[in-house]
Amino acid sequence: MRYWLFKTEPGCFSFADLQAAHNQTTGWDGVRNFQARNFLRDEVKRGDLVLFYHSNGNPPSIVGIAEVVEEAHPDPTAFDPAREHFDPRSKPDAPTWFQVSIRAVKPVDPPLDLSTLRAIPELAGMELLRKGSRLSIQPVREREWATITRRAKLSQFIRKS
Repeated sequence: MRYWLFKTEPGCFSFADLQAAHNQTTGWDGVRNFQARNFLRDEVKRGDLVLFYHSNGNPPSIVGIAEVVEEAHPDPTAFDPAREHFDPRSKPDAPTWFQVSIRAVKPVDPPLDLSTLRAIPELAGMELLRKGSRLSIQPVREREWATITRRAKLSQFIRKS
């Protein structure tokens, strides 16, 4: 099992939206960065856990935990000209863009805001906190995951070694 952080703007798709979705599940569509796409396509696996991050929240915060329930498959929004993330170069028989499906597991309440995360010494090397980091799909190290879930009083999500 691996751990990830998925960024979204709460005005586009929030953790509450995920919780309200059918079976609390959605395809994580619209990723249009090649490095993030490669993570989704090649490395994110069923059963991996996800920190759900509101990147443009007030303040930006980790607001929930989700689980990957379906591995990479073509992102259908790339093929639909009526969709915001349409890409005419991506074809169903040769897709450029991929998505995974995630399911809401648990809200982080209260959310862990960016300033709180920056103040935790064990998170100093976390990709999210690196200056200039804008990647929407990021790996999270096991020790970072353990630190965050402990801080959020969600220790049931820490793997027992």
